[in-house]
Amino acid sequence: MSVSVNPQARDILDARAAAGVPPTWEQTPEEVRAGFAPVRESIGPGPEVASVRDIEIPGQAGGIHARVYEPVTGPPGTVVYYHGGGWLLGSVDDWDAVTRALAVASGCRLVSVDYRLAPEHRFPAAVDDAFDSLVWVGSALAGDQPLVVAGDSAGGNLAAVAALRARDAAGPALALQVLVYPVTDHDVDRPSYRSYDGREFIVNRMDMVWFWDHYTPDPAARSNPYASPLRATDLSGLPPAYIVTAEHDPLRDEGFAYADRLRAARVQVEHRHYGSQIHGFFPMVHVLDDADKAVAEVGSAIRAAVGG
Repeated sequence: MSVSVNPQARDILDARAAAGVPPTWEQTPEEVRAGFAPVRESIGPGPEVASVRDIEIPGQAGGIHARVYEPVTGPPGTVVYYHGGGWLLGSVDDWDAVTRALAVASGCRLVSVDYRLAPEHRFPAAVDDAFDSLVWVGSALAGDQPLVVAGDSAGGNLAAVAALRARDAAGPALALQVLVYPVTDHDVDRPSYRSYDGREFIVNRMDMVWFWDHYTPDPAARSNPYASPLRATDLSGLPPAYIVTAEHDPLRDEGFAYADRLRAARVQVEHRHYGSQIHGFFPMVHVLDDADKAVAEVGSAIRAAVGG
């Protein structure tokens, strides 16, 4: 393993290896989901906030479960957050610690969305839930206050796509899009994919192949800009972006490419690269110092965007 891996992240990878955790692509969706429970337990609880409530958001396919965190009374803005997990695992419970931390760091109301998961619900189910949630939150909760969309990994994909769809379908105006090591393309032959084509990291090339196969096995659907936003012909008119990438991550290159495409389209971009970190570090608050740092920095960017 590369000596440049952050020591705290290395400890996590070493513990996974010692426990004999198999790669995602060697497991069933049910096994992968069950295997996330120890991760959530190791992260532990997030910070206290002023109020937490679960809600049901109306969507075109039925109710969408979501959790609303308010760190203070009368927050200055609202963040809609989509968790990671390859469109296949994860929940508002699994991401509870980091969403609490981000609500506190940003000072904003945060709505964490339980979008439908593959393979039971393939593309575009998650995209539809993400956009329906954004529209509803914009009208029912945010009101005249600034609205931000955010997510990590597959959730970063949904955040980018929700921003695209909001532009295309006259959706709510967005003050910022926060994309944490987002999936932006289905091309698994970029150099960063080839660099991480083994078994030692949390997410490797074959894991992403497996996730895409469950999300949408249709090659034509994968090229849809609402699945691979890097494939959009026009990225102009999108909200400012705050992008986080990690060095030891097959998704690294497409994150850089999306930042470059946005800049070329005259979209304001702030790009924060964590040179020794691994994919999946962001939700590991209280475990990885870089997770705490990244959440604080994202929170500051959101505060600046909403004027809070």
